[in-house]
Amino acid sequence: MIKKTLTIITFIFITAFSPNKTTVYICGPLGAKKYHHSSYCRGLSACKHQINEVSKEKAISLGLALCGWED
Repeated sequence: MIKKTLTIITFIFITAFSPNKTTVYICGPLGAKKYHHSSYCRGLSACKHQINEVSKEKAISLGLALCGWED
């Protein structure tokens, strides 16, 4: 019983803190070069488009890199 409970808790912990489930922010639907952990990032201050919320996995699949202000 304890082993099963520990397995379930471990699974929940791993899936809850998975880096692929992280929400990030990008400037506009097209043309973004970086992704940002915060919608208030200094790197987004010049964005003239809508700031979009996407998964980190999606941002990386689009070829975006982490903003230099957030390294």
